[in-house]
Amino acid sequence: MSKSKSKDPCKAAACKIQTCLREHSYDEVKCYDVIEDMRQCCLKWHKVSLCCSGIQLDRDYKAEKETILRERETARKSNAH
Repeated sequence: MSKSKSKDPCKAAACKIQTCLREHSYDEVKCYDVIEDMRQCCLKWHKVSLCCSGIQLDRDYKAEKETILRERETARKSNAH
């Protein structure tokens, strides 16, 4: 892919991840929806997108987010007692 002629199809999604991480003090879990959007882009474009090099294509970020948030809530409740 020529950088001068073609735009990386997943660059916008990658930028959204950076914005989300900054806004949430780099708590990845709070950005899993945005990261999942990036994964979906990379599933389609990983062969041409340089932005996809760090994305795990087989990882379901939305499912992980639900599990982690439940665990955090359980821990918070047990610490409150």
